[in-house]
Amino acid sequence: MDINNSVALVTGANRGLGRAFAQRLLDRGARKVYATARRAGTVDLPGVEVLALDVTDPASVRAAAEAASDVTLLVNNAGITTGTNLVTGPLDDVRHELETNLFGSLTMIRELAPALAANGGGAVVNVLSAMSWFGLDGANAYHLSKAAAWAMTNGVRLELAGQGTLVTAVHLGLADTDMSAGWSVDKIAPSDLADAALDGVEAGSAEVLADQWSRDVKARLLLTPEERDAATARGLAAMSAG
Repeated sequence: MDINNSVALVTGANRGLGRAFAQRLLDRGARKVYATARRAGTVDLPGVEVLALDVTDPASVRAAAEAASDVTLLVNNAGITTGTNLVTGPLDDVRHELETNLFGSLTMIRELAPALAANGGGAVVNVLSAMSWFGLDGANAYHLSKAAAWAMTNGVRLELAGQGTLVTAVHLGLADTDMSAGWSVDKIAPSDLADAALDGVEAGSAEVLADQWSRDVKARLLLTPEERDAATARGLAAMSAG
């Protein structure tokens, strides 16, 4: 699909990657951009149409879908990380990450799929992570939620193919946002990530590996678990040292 003249809805558009997506959509000629956030007043980007949206609240998702019935591009960007492990961390935090990172995106797709079909098919972008493919002590709830979101993305891609909807998975290591402020490593600029994702949509790509870290991590999937964990540890050490 062509980003120019598209009608896009971006979740979590008040800061970070979501704000960058909304800005680059405007820059690239989108006819309308619905910029959403739980608190609508936190969206400060000129030129967008602001909607209040909590992706974990089905009623809020339904209301946003009704307001954005002309949508042709859904960008599922809203996400959280709680820094929680699976065995010893609070189970409520694990559930919260799954509700936001997995079920929030899935609920958005379920509610907006009919509109996408009615408007010619369009596309869905799911912002995932290189952590879809590896665990990390101290953040395994995030790994679980992103791995599940990757599987969900692969599933809905098959289910929506018949209505002509492209589903693009976008993976990255770290972007230079508030969420990654504590990491002193190379990070992709949010605008570069947004452009890579939107370029992928225009190319009809099912998957975008936005940086070298995500490409390296995916290449390790053919290794044994022991080899993969060792390679990931070396990669993380190299990132931190660099």
